[in-house]
Amino acid sequence: MSAPTLRRGTLGTADIAFFVISAAAPLTVMAGVAPVALLLGGIGAPVGYLLAGITLAVFAVGFTTMSRHVRSGGAFYAFITRGMGRPLGIAAALLAMLGYNGMEIGVYGLLGSATADTAQALWGIDIPWLPISLAGLLLIWYGGFRSIDFGAKVLGVLLVAETGILLLLAGGVLLDGGADGISLASFAPGNVLVPGMAAVLACAFAAFTGFESTVIYRREARNPDRTVPRATYIAVAFLGLFYSFIVWTVIQAFGDAQVVEAAATDPGGLFFSAITHYVGAWAADLMHILIVTSVLASLLAFHNAINRYGLALSEEGVLPAALGRVHPRHRSPYVAGAAQIVLGAVIVIGFAAAGADPYAQLLLWVNTPGMIGLMVLQLLAAIAVPLFFRRFDHGEGRIRTVVAPIVAAVLLATAIVLVTDNVGLFSGASTGVNIVLVSLVPAVFLIGLVLAYRLKRTRPEVYARFAAEPPPQEETGDTTAPGPTAPALTAPDPTTV
Repeated sequence: MSAPTLRRGTLGTADIAFFVISAAAPLTVMAGVAPVALLLGGIGAPVGYLLAGITLAVFAVGFTTMSRHVRSGGAFYAFITRGMGRPLGIAAALLAMLGYNGMEIGVYGLLGSATADTAQALWGIDIPWLPISLAGLLLIWYGGFRSIDFGAKVLGVLLVAETGILLLLAGGVLLDGGADGISLASFAPGNVLVPGMAAVLACAFAAFTGFESTVIYRREARNPDRTVPRATYIAVAFLGLFYSFIVWTVIQAFGDAQVVEAAATDPGGLFFSAITHYVGAWAADLMHILIVTSVLASLLAFHNAINRYGLALSEEGVLPAALGRVHPRHRSPYVAGAAQIVLGAVIVIGFAAAGADPYAQLLLWVNTPGMIGLMVLQLLAAIAVPLFFRRFDHGEGRIRTVVAPIVAAVLLATAIVLVTDNVGLFSGASTGVNIVLVSLVPAVFLIGLVLAYRLKRTRPEVYARFAAEPPPQEETGDTTAPGPTAPALTAPDPTTV
């Protein structure tokens, strides 16, 4: 009897979109980060989210085109390997594990602090954050243990709820006419071209983190050559337009002249004040609760993505074979999921034992290298696209395979510079801590390069098959004719030629 595999042909476009949009945690990003963007960039902040969305849409052009030719479950590292060679691909694999784990594990601190804040605000009771975070770890373990379609249904419900409360706020503001009437001053060049816009762009790019994980679900997607690109574009378009619209409506709620002062006075309460005034106190109470469920949705989405990276690397022979076990009933990578939960528990308990603050340290310090790591992977993937397509006849247009990826690489490199220059906004830490957090990214990448050359020398069979294409019969539930086949990695490795 053959070993169980992931459930193929399960996820549609909407399911994959739910995973990646939920990972971004729209309600948490808006209520928790948008006030900071307003403080930094003033009323032009909505444009920052649009510009970030446009940049990532350009990136998605080459990224999704390449996804039709690379069927590996390794997503980023597979793309980078196919375009830039195995050493950089193996380094990218380690960086992906840092990025996705960093983006998830730190959020357990936010879960603890947000739930404690909600209990205090609604019922006046004090709850320690650590038991909440540990309970969250168990809940997320169960969600990842169950089948992928179960996770998609849960995330669908939670995403509709969190976006619904923000649309309710927007509707209340617009129907009432805002504080001073509806204004489009946010989009005037004079309010966009301000010194603080660079910091707003840094915040905006961070708000999209995880959208690229659509390709991780290729093996479980129905007709992946269509559903994966569609889900990617839907996620980018929704997040860019939705973020910009919601921030603009909050500006209308307080007025162009008053919103920055309101954000400075009470940044954490800005959205709650707006929804209380325009909708009612009951809606503010509901928003408190939905922020907690938004955090849970983000955790579950990232957890599923990490599990599949762990599964892929186990199948590659880089991680222990046990992590490649798939549950016979739920068809989930349950061992990889359990290992990820154990890692999360160790880090959460370690921060708690050190007396760290769950938000200012566990969340911000762990998230920061994760966010930068994923942005670096996006940049490398953009560079990999034209390098990949130049190696064989493919029938794809130059705009998708050369122009868009190069433009995206330039824009993403600029975004990385903006984020690292403004890293204190994300970490809230001292200069020394920030240097350590940023340095983790190149350090992990360097370790990956060392691992690659060690594998080449000591385990050449593992190195040779790294990121190789799966056999055609293992393609995910796609009943359509396959697209052009990419060259095997027996072609010259571009990093060694």
